[in-house]
Amino acid sequence: MSSEEQLADWRALALRVEEAVGRAVIGQAPVIRLINVALFARGHVLLEGDVGVGKTTILRAFSRAVGGDFERVEGTVDLLPGDLIYHTYVDADGKPRIEPGPLLRHRERLVTFFFNEINRARPQVQSLLLRAMAERSVTAFNEEYHFPHMTVFADRNRVEKEETFELASAARDRFMFELRMPTPTDYETRRALVFDPAFHDVDALLESVGAEILPWQELNRMAGAIQRHVRASEALERYVVDLWDATRTPARFGIALDGVDMERLILAGASPRGIMALTRAARVVAWLSGRDHLTPEDIRAVVPSALGHRIFFTPVYEMRRAQLADALIEQILDRVATPR
Repeated sequence: MSSEEQLADWRALALRVEEAVGRAVIGQAPVIRLINVALFARGHVLLEGDVGVGKTTILRAFSRAVGGDFERVEGTVDLLPGDLIYHTYVDADGKPRIEPGPLLRHRERLVTFFFNEINRARPQVQSLLLRAMAERSVTAFNEEYHFPHMTVFADRNRVEKEETFELASAARDRFMFELRMPTPTDYETRRALVFDPAFHDVDALLESVGAEILPWQELNRMAGAIQRHVRASEALERYVVDLWDATRTPARFGIALDGVDMERLILAGASPRGIMALTRAARVVAWLSGRDHLTPEDIRAVVPSALGHRIFFTPVYEMRRAQLADALIEQILDRVATPR
């Protein structure tokens, strides 16, 4: 079978995963698509959303459809780095025992790792997770443990502020996407969620999702094939570099925000890692659309999720991040010349 035929077969499987998750989690099609993009671009995802909006359900649905093992950790102020590696207990005979913790117990079968309320965990715990995300491995008990297929998902508690530790800029940069999972607004979706009993039993709902739709052991290999398969024109390459420059010096592109001194707004623009993540994700968008070349629309589809959390404002403006980041990204997409 040729590489193009393999990619076509995998595209059909990727769309089946999307369809299966979409039947279990309704009203979240854009989020489902971008999580799928991150999986095939091999990137980690930071989720935001109200309590009870279905973040865990959507990840469990993806985990079932993709296959491999799922692990969930609750962020708490008393969680220690070692708690991710091992846990100790006294057995029935009164002897102390040590068993692998959530990062180690699945070894190479670990595919979906969900860190709930990551900003409740101390910086030392966050740092360990960042290393695992970057290297997909940790060292423990004089042995190196590898998780080559792992995708990390985390969410932040955006309500309570006490006993929370905000993610550092370097930590946020490790996530390919920062996705907002909104509460559905259309009437039919809201009616179904409230009155259809099928959505009240999460375990039964997840059973309806097809299991191991694709061979998850091949994700890394196929992700590499997608990146080699989808081409970018010289004009498109110039466009991406211009977008990058606009995150660093927006005033040079005629970008202005009401009540903002644009010369004092930006502390740091998107990192090289961020722009590489943007391009990887855009190539997956093109592939899912059945194309072997990038278009500006592929890039624009992932800019808000890939770059919004990677632009850092000076302290005087950082408190208004939620408002300013969205407005800045919108202006960047409007002002930077799009290739024809």
